[in-house]
Amino acid sequence: MPALPQLEQAMISHSPRRSEALGMALGGCLEPGHLVCVSGQMGAGKTVFCRGIGLGWGAIPPLTSPTYNLAHEHRRTRDDQRLFHLDLYRISGAREAESLGLDDILAGDRIVIMEWPERIFESLPGERLWIDIEIAAAQARALRFEARGERAEELLDRFLRQVAETPACDWERPRAARH
Repeated sequence: MPALPQLEQAMISHSPRRSEALGMALGGCLEPGHLVCVSGQMGAGKTVFCRGIGLGWGAIPPLTSPTYNLAHEHRRTRDDQRLFHLDLYRISGAREAESLGLDDILAGDRIVIMEWPERIFESLPGERLWIDIEIAAAQARALRFEARGERAEELLDRFLRQVAETPACDWERPRAARH
């Protein structure tokens, strides 16, 4: 099977508030069927970024860390769409995730945001937006966005346009590299 197209972008957020704002910009771009994988070490700001995604999408209730539950399901008032927020930190691997019904969550036209996706990497669909968050300084975070597949590339492009139009940004402009 040929490799999916890939687009990468990188940026720096200088505060948790701005990381959340970046998440909000991405959340406003999400459509049914999008898979967003958010990776990074403990304390990197994955849940802060995901909370922003939920705010931008309009999630009810607001996103919180689902560490003690595999998944939280969210809705929004303007339509009947659903968003699933998964935290796979406590999952030992793909086999355990399958036994918990992850295949059902990933099937169909659901929006899925996944923290700790590397725990089930081999089971992930090829079409996805992968976001790696690294601690760059006390408050600063380096975010690397990797889009795999046409829909994920369109999502990343839409998100980057949204970020570019946001006034008074205190994050660095992204730099692009196509692979």
